[in-house]
Amino acid sequence: MPNRYRQMRILIPALVGLAATPVIGAGEAPPSVPVQVTEALLKEMAPSVWVPGTVVSRSDARIAAEIPGQLTFVAEVGDRVQGGDVIARIEDKALQLQLKNDDATIRRLQANLEYLDQQVERIRRLTEQQVVAANDLEELQSQYETARQELVQAEVGKEQTEYRLERTKVRAPFSGRVVERLQQPGGYIGVGGEIVRLVDTNSVEVRAQAPLSVAPHLREGMSVVIKGQDREVNSELRTIVQVGDERSRMFEVRLAIQGEAWIIGSPVRVALPNNSPQRVVAVPRDALILRRDNIYLFKISDEGKAERIDVETGVGHASLIEVIGDVAAGDIIVIRGGERLKSGQAVEVAVNDTAAPAG
Repeated sequence: MPNRYRQMRILIPALVGLAATPVIGAGEAPPSVPVQVTEALLKEMAPSVWVPGTVVSRSDARIAAEIPGQLTFVAEVGDRVQGGDVIARIEDKALQLQLKNDDATIRRLQANLEYLDQQVERIRRLTEQQVVAANDLEELQSQYETARQELVQAEVGKEQTEYRLERTKVRAPFSGRVVERLQQPGGYIGVGGEIVRLVDTNSVEVRAQAPLSVAPHLREGMSVVIKGQDREVNSELRTIVQVGDERSRMFEVRLAIQGEAWIIGSPVRVALPNNSPQRVVAVPRDALILRRDNIYLFKISDEGKAERIDVETGVGHASLIEVIGDVAAGDIIVIRGGERLKSGQAVEVAVNDTAAPAG
């Protein structure tokens, strides 16, 4: 008896506490869930094919020497230069001496020309006085003209020396970064010898090879999707090279991208349309809930309750994808928090973003 009494004293308070606890009835709706929403859109979209591409620079050159000589300076790998900056120097002592010689030659010819000019004037006066023959004047005028042409040749020779002297300073034809040193200071370089490789890492684009079958569906300026380097961006089709390869049946396209964040030489994939665009109902990919046996999303009714809609997916573009099912343009679609929802459950819109999604 004492043991049974003690058991009753423990059990009764427990039963009282259980009776005081509120119980959710089977017919009551679960509590509302915070969600983020957007509108389903009516978009023109086309099926696409993914093609490989590569990030390239629009300005990538191996800078060569125009004159031969010994290199006295070569820019270091990694140096950033502006267009016109000196990236290499060639020994110019011989050309400096040649320039002095050209100046001396010009001064000598100028002095001779001044003397002949005075002689021509003197003989002309004597000829007019019939003191000397006219042939003497003609001969002196011929000497004067010859000397004048020699002076012109000497001045051209000086300009050529100055041109070659300026070319001892190898300048960057565009702004960029030195990515490779092909010659070292102290080495001898010949005409056309490559010194450095210069790449503009700011002005980059994607070069891709596309099958000829997609050519009718491409136009310059259209928006396409590029995937690579753990990112996905929209890009503009900058140009279409209207020449295909006979063997591969491929042709080249170029797509504009921005910034140094893209490493030149990186592989990417490009989505190009392979059919005519059609008007479809599209939603952000984040709205889809993927299960092994089906795909569904939730749309919000006028009463503010979630309604589960089974859908099939179609074409996609950037962050949007076509959905086929009981979804119309303008329907409010859940894009965050749908994994916790049940059909008929009330929702609270945490961020009511009904603006058109990117893409």
